[in-house]
Amino acid sequence: MNGTNRVSKEREAGKVGEAQGALWKEYIKAGVVALALALFIRAFVAQAFKIPSESMVPTLLVGDHLLVNKIVYRIWEPQRGDIIVFEYPMDPSRDFVKRAVGLPGEVVEVKGDTVYINNQPLKEPYAFYEKTHPFGGQDNYQWGPYKVPAGHLLMLGDNRNNSQDSRVWGPLDMRHIHGRAFIIHWSWKDSAFGVRWDRVGKLLR
Repeated sequence: MNGTNRVSKEREAGKVGEAQGALWKEYIKAGVVALALALFIRAFVAQAFKIPSESMVPTLLVGDHLLVNKIVYRIWEPQRGDIIVFEYPMDPSRDFVKRAVGLPGEVVEVKGDTVYINNQPLKEPYAFYEKTHPFGGQDNYQWGPYKVPAGHLLMLGDNRNNSQDSRVWGPLDMRHIHGRAFIIHWSWKDSAFGVRWDRVGKLLR
């Protein structure tokens, strides 16, 4: 091999190395951008949340995976009936999901299977009353009346007699809200039965 051919091949190898290096730089740059975008979306736009308990049955089932809108309450105030994910007041490292029932300044009372807002019965097609502990479900069950403080919400689970909610730990400070759950994007029944396809893509109300 003469010197000219050797130099030519070295140049070609150098060009290949430079091209591979540039390609890796593009991959790294794309990965960094994707990670930054994912972190931005999680922090400010949407976040995934998995249902761990039966407190929101039948609306939400154990194994449902939700997407949470984190922008909505930067624009609008929470509304009655919103399904909200928030920091559990008794342990901020845990996230809870409940339904907003009482708004700031309202007086809430529960009598039997009926919630009263300012002495008016509330229609709740989503509420489920199983006649079990801890809240009994008896016709003579009563909680309240309770006036919701300013800047707070009264949160109840849809599975009223099997939910640790504002009746136990008090009103929710709205500063602890992550966002409003708006869709079930995935749902596992369990490892034996697999995906609940009928729940995937279900919008929450």
